[in-house]
Amino acid sequence: MSKQATIEIDGEKYEFPLVTGTENEVAIDITTLRTATKGVITLDSGFKNTGSCESAITFLDGEKGILRYRGYSIEELAQKVDFLEVAYLLIFGELPTKAQNDKFHDDIKAQSAVDEDIKKILEAFPKSAHPMGIISSLTSALTAFNPSSVNVESEEDMYKSVVKILGKMPVLVAWTMRKKQGLPLDYGDDELGYVENILKMMFSKPSTKYVQNQVLVDALDKLLILHADHEQNCSTSTVRIVGSAHAGLFASISAGISALWGPLHGGANQAVLEMLQAIEADGGDTKKYMAKAKDKNDPFRLMGFGHRVYKNFDPRAKIIKKAADEVLEALGVEDPILAIAKGLEKEALEDPYFVERKLYPNVDFYSGIIYRAMNIPTEMFTVMFAIGRLPGWIAQWREMRLRKEPIGRPRQLYIGETQRPFVEVENR
Repeated sequence: MSKQATIEIDGEKYEFPLVTGTENEVAIDITTLRTATKGVITLDSGFKNTGSCESAITFLDGEKGILRYRGYSIEELAQKVDFLEVAYLLIFGELPTKAQNDKFHDDIKAQSAVDEDIKKILEAFPKSAHPMGIISSLTSALTAFNPSSVNVESEEDMYKSVVKILGKMPVLVAWTMRKKQGLPLDYGDDELGYVENILKMMFSKPSTKYVQNQVLVDALDKLLILHADHEQNCSTSTVRIVGSAHAGLFASISAGISALWGPLHGGANQAVLEMLQAIEADGGDTKKYMAKAKDKNDPFRLMGFGHRVYKNFDPRAKIIKKAADEVLEALGVEDPILAIAKGLEKEALEDPYFVERKLYPNVDFYSGIIYRAMNIPTEMFTVMFAIGRLPGWIAQWREMRLRKEPIGRPRQLYIGETQRPFVEVENR
């Protein structure tokens, strides 16, 4: 006999089934609540206690600091596979065979060419435009060059769309950064791997041979893996709800990019660097700012510490901290901003106030350090996050469509004026 949850309203009892996930998470299925109770709904601002879907992609336990993609621990994936293998896993459900992986790489390279007319759209943006706004617009514009809708029931159609967006996104990202810097656009090199090509397209200089730094390649690969999916966060939920209206893959991802732009979401790593720059401008006294962070009456907010979901150390931060240390050592960077970051990290890991509250440095903190050391402009940080999150968005969109989920349509609790008479303009 299935378990039930009982809700009592005005003496009337209503029963709703309990649903248990494969990791023993329990949910109350309130699909029939409004109908059964003749109008009663739940109120859950920000949907913090509401499951919007059933998903087989990512498992996250914030209390225990667990993150798994399709059952594989993030620690093992970051150590043993590359970004495109993780992308394949997220989107298609299993790690690729050698043949599947080679074909995936080749097919993505074959789809990396971007229509020359996209350049005209890029050139129309002023240099003051934020890269996230540009990337969102260019991703949406891809729809115009690929007008036919994806038949989600066709594995072939779905696969073609996947390799197309994975192939073109790094080009759009690199072009956006190079336009901001006044550099000629680079088309990449088919002989290079996916991550190596991203770095070459972003940093190669005219008439100078670009030389790869393997430490940077490995660090970026890990960062992209760690950002690849994170359950039903703001941008992923946006992709799913836009896609639930049967909007196309590119349009849905464009909406996700716009959601990621927010400083409380993907923009957090940019906010970390802006905070560090402000501390430097004020003399670089980290102890002063740690004291401000502990003062409840001080409006200062310490960015890059703690996490909305993880109530323990962010498992991704443990992995990327090591990569950050390796990057700083390999590049021999002497940067007062990064020195401030390391000072804040040391104090937070030793200060009882932060340790007791488990306000550890998170993945945004360390990713900001790495991107700064790699000489990626601060306003491009969130764009790099978007490259990493792309496979997760694709996987979530595909899952939502294959499950034939209904169009997203949250309810609300109206708190405005009740009906009142209209007042003519001369009497107002």
